[in-house]
Amino acid sequence: MRDQAHSATNPWGLLLAVWLLAVASTLAALFIGEVMGKTPCVLCWFQRICMFPLAVLLTIACYRSDFAVWIYALPLAVIGWGIALYHCLLFVGVIPESLKPCSAGTSCSGADMLIFENVPLPLISLVAFSAIVLLLVLIRRRTLA
Repeated sequence: MRDQAHSATNPWGLLLAVWLLAVASTLAALFIGEVMGKTPCVLCWFQRICMFPLAVLLTIACYRSDFAVWIYALPLAVIGWGIALYHCLLFVGVIPESLKPCSAGTSCSGADMLIFENVPLPLISLVAFSAIVLLLVLIRRRTLA
Protein backbone atom coordinates (compact mmCIF):
# COMPACT_ATOMS: atom_id res chain seq x y z
CA MET A 1 0.00 0.00 0.00
CA ARG A 2 2.84 2.39 0.85
CA ASP A 3 4.56 1.72 -2.50
CA GLN A 4 1.33 2.51 -4.31
CA ALA A 5 0.96 5.84 -2.51
CA HIS A 6 4.61 6.68 -3.14
CA SER A 7 4.35 5.96 -6.88
CA ALA A 8 1.21 8.12 -7.11
CA THR A 9 3.13 11.15 -5.80
CA ASN A 10 6.39 10.44 -7.65
CA PRO A 11 6.73 13.15 -10.33
CA TRP A 12 9.46 11.35 -12.30
CA GLY A 13 7.12 10.42 -15.18
CA LEU A 14 5.93 14.02 -15.43
CA LEU A 15 9.49 15.31 -15.45
CA LEU A 16 10.41 12.89 -18.22
CA ALA A 17 7.32 13.88 -20.23
CA VAL A 18 7.99 17.62 -19.95
CA TRP A 19 11.64 17.06 -20.90
CA LEU A 20 10.65 15.02 -23.98
CA LEU A 21 8.17 17.69 -25.02
CA ALA A 22 10.72 20.52 -24.69
CA VAL A 23 13.41 18.59 -26.57
CA ALA A 24 10.95 17.55 -29.31
CA SER A 25 9.75 21.17 -29.65
CA THR A 26 13.32 22.44 -29.89
CA LEU A 27 14.25 19.85 -32.50
CA ALA A 28 11.05 20.56 -34.45
CA ALA A 29 11.79 24.31 -34.47
CA LEU A 30 15.30 23.63 -35.74
CA PHE A 31 13.97 21.20 -38.38
CA ILE A 32 11.35 23.65 -39.60
CA GLY A 33 13.89 26.45 -39.84
CA GLU A 34 16.99 24.67 -41.06
CA VAL A 35 15.69 21.72 -43.08
CA MET A 36 12.34 22.99 -44.34
CA GLY A 37 13.78 26.46 -44.89
CA LYS A 38 11.04 28.44 -43.15
CA THR A 39 12.56 31.64 -41.82
CA PRO A 40 11.33 32.43 -38.30
CA CYS A 41 9.56 35.72 -37.71
CA VAL A 42 10.32 38.02 -34.76
CA LEU A 43 7.72 36.35 -32.53
CA CYS A 44 9.04 32.90 -33.47
CA TRP A 45 12.50 33.98 -32.35
CA PHE A 46 11.15 35.13 -28.99
CA GLN A 47 9.37 31.79 -28.55
CA ARG A 48 12.60 29.99 -29.39
CA ILE A 49 14.39 32.13 -26.79
CA CYS A 50 11.99 30.64 -24.24
CA MET A 51 11.90 27.05 -25.55
CA PHE A 52 15.58 26.32 -26.18
CA PRO A 53 16.73 27.01 -22.59
CA LEU A 54 13.81 24.90 -21.32
CA ALA A 55 15.23 21.90 -23.18
CA VAL A 56 18.61 22.44 -21.50
CA LEU A 57 17.18 23.12 -18.02
CA LEU A 58 14.91 20.09 -18.17
CA THR A 59 17.76 17.87 -19.41
CA ILE A 60 19.80 18.84 -16.37
CA ALA A 61 16.76 18.39 -14.10
CA CYS A 62 16.18 14.87 -15.43
CA TYR A 63 19.83 13.97 -14.97
CA ARG A 64 19.81 15.24 -11.38
CA SER A 65 16.21 14.16 -10.58
CA ASP A 66 15.54 17.79 -9.68
CA PHE A 67 11.80 18.00 -9.15
CA ALA A 68 12.14 21.63 -8.07
CA VAL A 69 12.81 22.49 -11.72
CA TRP A 70 9.37 24.07 -11.89
CA ILE A 71 10.68 27.02 -9.83
CA TYR A 72 12.92 28.25 -12.65
CA ALA A 73 11.33 26.57 -15.68
CA LEU A 74 7.73 27.63 -15.11
CA PRO A 75 8.35 31.40 -15.49
CA LEU A 76 10.19 30.78 -18.76
CA ALA A 77 7.38 28.54 -20.04
CA VAL A 78 4.69 31.05 -19.06
CA ILE A 79 6.51 33.86 -20.88
CA GLY A 80 6.82 31.63 -23.97
CA TRP A 81 3.12 30.74 -23.66
CA GLY A 82 2.19 34.43 -23.56
CA ILE A 83 4.23 35.17 -26.67
CA ALA A 84 2.71 32.15 -28.45
CA LEU A 85 -0.81 33.28 -27.48
CA TYR A 86 -0.12 36.77 -28.82
CA HIS A 87 1.25 35.21 -32.01
CA CYS A 88 -1.85 33.02 -32.43
CA LEU A 89 -4.19 35.96 -31.88
CA LEU A 90 -2.21 37.98 -34.41
CA PHE A 91 -2.26 35.09 -36.89
CA VAL A 92 -6.05 34.61 -36.76
CA GLY A 93 -6.68 38.37 -36.95
CA VAL A 94 -7.95 39.08 -33.43
CA ILE A 95 -5.05 41.50 -32.91
CA PRO A 96 -4.92 44.19 -35.61
CA GLU A 97 -2.08 44.33 -38.12
CA SER A 98 -0.97 47.68 -36.69
CA LEU A 99 0.26 45.87 -33.55
CA LYS A 100 2.32 43.39 -35.54
CA PRO A 101 6.02 43.45 -34.54
CA CYS A 102 7.10 41.77 -37.77
CA SER A 103 7.46 44.81 -40.01
CA ALA A 104 10.59 43.62 -41.82
CA GLY A 105 11.49 40.11 -42.87
CA THR A 106 9.13 37.17 -42.45
CA SER A 107 5.53 38.08 -41.71
CA CYS A 108 4.11 36.94 -38.35
CA SER A 109 0.76 36.12 -39.95
CA GLY A 110 1.64 35.21 -43.52
CA ALA A 111 1.50 31.95 -45.44
CA ASP A 112 5.03 31.13 -44.21
CA MET A 113 3.51 30.47 -40.79
CA LEU A 114 1.76 27.31 -42.06
CA ILE A 115 3.15 23.81 -42.01
CA PHE A 116 1.64 20.91 -43.94
CA GLU A 117 -0.29 23.62 -45.86
CA ASN A 118 -2.93 24.22 -43.15
CA VAL A 119 -1.47 23.89 -39.62
CA PRO A 120 -0.39 27.24 -38.15
CA LEU A 121 3.04 27.20 -36.50
CA PRO A 122 1.90 29.65 -33.78
CA LEU A 123 -0.81 27.17 -32.76
CA ILE A 124 1.69 24.33 -32.51
CA SER A 125 3.88 26.51 -30.31
CA LEU A 126 0.93 27.50 -28.12
CA VAL A 127 -0.04 23.84 -27.63
CA ALA A 128 3.54 22.88 -26.76
CA PHE A 129 3.95 25.71 -24.23
CA SER A 130 0.50 24.95 -22.75
CA ALA A 131 1.44 21.30 -22.23
CA ILE A 132 4.78 22.27 -20.69
CA VAL A 133 3.13 24.72 -18.30
CA LEU A 134 0.53 22.11 -17.32
CA LEU A 135 3.16 19.44 -16.69
CA LEU A 136 5.32 21.81 -14.64
CA VAL A 137 2.30 22.78 -12.52
CA LEU A 138 1.54 19.08 -11.96
CA ILE A 139 5.17 18.50 -10.92
CA ARG A 140 4.83 21.40 -8.48
CA ARG A 141 1.63 19.95 -7.00
CA ARG A 142 3.15 16.50 -6.59
CA THR A 143 6.33 17.75 -4.97
CA LEU A 144 4.56 20.09 -2.56
CA ALA A 145 1.86 17.55 -1.55
